[in-house]
Amino acid sequence: MSKLPPVLQKLGLPVIGSPLFIISNPKLVIEQCKAGVVGSMPALNARPAEQLEDWLAEITETLAAWDKANPDRPSAPFAINQIVHKSNDRLDHDMQVCAKYKVPIVITSLGAREDVNQAVHSWGGVVLHDIINNKFAHKAVEKGADGLIAVATGAGGHAGVKSPFALIQEIRQWFDGPLALSGSIASGGAILAAQAMGADFAYIGSAFIATHEARAQEAYKQAIVDCNSDDIVYSNLFTGVHGNYLAPSIRAAGLDPENLPESDPSKMNFGGDAKKAWKDIWGCGQGIGAISEITSTAELVQRFKREYAQARERLSVSV
Repeated sequence: MSKLPPVLQKLGLPVIGSPLFIISNPKLVIEQCKAGVVGSMPALNARPAEQLEDWLAEITETLAAWDKANPDRPSAPFAINQIVHKSNDRLDHDMQVCAKYKVPIVITSLGAREDVNQAVHSWGGVVLHDIINNKFAHKAVEKGADGLIAVATGAGGHAGVKSPFALIQEIRQWFDGPLALSGSIASGGAILAAQAMGADFAYIGSAFIATHEARAQEAYKQAIVDCNSDDIVYSNLFTGVHGNYLAPSIRAAGLDPENLPESDPSKMNFGGDAKKAWKDIWGCGQGIGAISEITSTAELVQRFKREYAQARERLSVSV
């Protein structure tokens, strides 16, 4: 078993909800945590920057009230995602707000920074860094990350190209800390499979887009229900970083999903232009074939729990 920090030891289900750019909001995060899985959102979703403090106050106060009223079913911790790439000119401000509220988990993306990790540790927080290969995993841990999120092929939004089998086994040869797996996970059976491979947690994003609490257009939610892996396109056109997107949204923007030009990675941007791109072009992973309806976050997690228990039962019987 991995060495897990106390904050990650008592989840209702071994799941971390991935931070969804534009889509994740306090309502979704709170419902994820109340259901027993880690809820998360990007700090950049709070616009203007001053809104982040209001959102963190809402999350912490609501979850504290839930825990007081439900001592037998305490909420899971929440996480804030920080883009540490140089294009994020809000990082210092957003980190100060996270420090004020002692955010329990910080998920860092697009660059590993020692100073950011030290800042999180100074208030007792845990850092999970997302990576797409073993090289970046080593670099993240060397710079002080507590855990890793292995973003394998098929993950929604920014994603790598490695098989989850290859990525997890390479990391587990040298790292025994917290490890989450991202990529096409949208069922309880897939959550158990992630653990069987050596991960501690499943990192799930796209399935939560099709929930009532998610801040996504209804057409986006319906597309998650209607589409499957054949409708996912891998491109770096929209942000400079390769990611997976829904083909119908690309067509709606007047582009041909099968003939997209390459973007210049040096022009990576997560400011206003990126927000516009992600509003019109819908990020999505390959696992959406398992999503058949728009439902509440609580109901989705309950489905995961049922399927997870059933998968464990099947394994115990077959063995």
